[in-house]
Amino acid sequence: MSRQVLQVFEQYQKSRTQFVQTVAELASRPQNIETLQNAGVMSLLRPLLLDIVPTIQQTAALALGRLANYNDDLAEAVVRGDILPQLVYSLAEQNRFYKKAAAFVLRAVAKHSPGLAQSVVDCGALDALVICLEEFDPGVKESAAWALGYIARHNAELAQAVVDAGAVPLLVLCIQEPEMALKQIAASALSDICKHSPELAQTVVDAGAIAHLAQMILNPDAKLKRQVFSALSQIAKHSVDLAEMVVEAEIFPAILTCLKDKDEYVKKNVATLIREIAKHTPELSQLIVNAGGVATVVDYIGESKSNVRLPGIMMLGYVAAHSENLAMAVIVSKGVVQLAIALSEEQEDHIQAAAAWALGQIGRHSPEHAKAVAVANVLPKLLQCYLRADASEDLQIKSKKALKNILQKCVHLPALEPLLHDAPPNILKHVVGQFSKVLPHDSKARRLFVTSGGLKKVQEIKAEPGSALSEYINAINNCYPEEIVKYYSPGYSDALLERVEQYAPKV
Repeated sequence: MSRQVLQVFEQYQKSRTQFVQTVAELASRPQNIETLQNAGVMSLLRPLLLDIVPTIQQTAALALGRLANYNDDLAEAVVRGDILPQLVYSLAEQNRFYKKAAAFVLRAVAKHSPGLAQSVVDCGALDALVICLEEFDPGVKESAAWALGYIARHNAELAQAVVDAGAVPLLVLCIQEPEMALKQIAASALSDICKHSPELAQTVVDAGAIAHLAQMILNPDAKLKRQVFSALSQIAKHSVDLAEMVVEAEIFPAILTCLKDKDEYVKKNVATLIREIAKHTPELSQLIVNAGGVATVVDYIGESKSNVRLPGIMMLGYVAAHSENLAMAVIVSKGVVQLAIALSEEQEDHIQAAAAWALGQIGRHSPEHAKAVAVANVLPKLLQCYLRADASEDLQIKSKKALKNILQKCVHLPALEPLLHDAPPNILKHVVGQFSKVLPHDSKARRLFVTSGGLKKVQEIKAEPGSALSEYINAINNCYPEEIVKYYSPGYSDALLERVEQYAPKV
């Protein structure tokens, strides 16, 4: 009889094991998820989290994690099924394999939305996850760090809850561990905490994170470098003080070599970090220039495409915005040429808008700066972006502002002349205004303006009497003899022909 009972229990255990293993396997393939959900698999898995056999518990947790990871509806079902409290309880009680699986479920639920992440916090998961960061097993630490990062990334309140649970010092210890995967995940979690506010970033800095992150910028592992540069960017972006702390870790010029990294995400995150430092003050921008950063970023823009290019484009704009000298450093490093190429080549409006803005920041300082932008044939391209019917509002606004900024300083007339023929009235007044400033003082320019057809074009412009445009036209006309102005005025040839007809020759 006892043998029969034993066989029944063995069969029951075998069936449970086979069931959870099969479900876990099926849940790894998206095409099976809906069928599993419709079959009520959640309610069948829940009691198996309390099974007396550890492997069944772990596999049940793994299956739930895969389901919750798939979409927010299934993650909601895990919350509604009252599964989270059991997982949190087990995090403290069970073995390392179960802890990894339980942390995976918590991460899978938390990743979808702030509301679901809050549900994970509300069930007391933070304290249990933080305790897991002190485990001996690096896999448990990694799973806990991953879950904490997924909770913190949503908003400042959730990130603050992670900080208040005491996670930051332990995450800083984790980035010093020898295991590469643990370093990567811990750096990522620190980045997710830092990004929301200066106060949260300061908490990470106070835990000594910058020095340890800075030591890893030349690590050969691309995934680690991605997270390291991301974390340093999220710290530096908030304030001058935080940016200066990052710079004081002696990251220059070492990080510039990473702009040539084979990994696109590493390059993009490095460019983002340099942008976040450059934007704050002229002094920080000058430090980047002195380290050779502008020339390296210009090369990076030339070698990159699409969104990878974007932080480099913006970095040049921030540097140029600070002062004439810094804008000239961008010009000398051939920055205008690469920005003009990006403006022409890129298909996405937000990247073109960034290039337009950066060019405007370079050209707005002086006639010399404006000429450097104008000779790169940028003005017609900016006008084209502004007038394009399908352009985004942001691209139109930034193109228009850049045009005005450059035009108001530009006295290089050959670059302005094409705009006389194509620009709408609100841009045209700036173009004509520049001619009205230059022509009275430059006889060669006056002659060229006639022979190129510029004077004729100005006479064709219909300006409101008393408007700024009308005054500019009058100022231009005053540079020429009256008969020349009349000769190029619309209808003058008809008037001449009429006089010919009316003229009675003396016989």
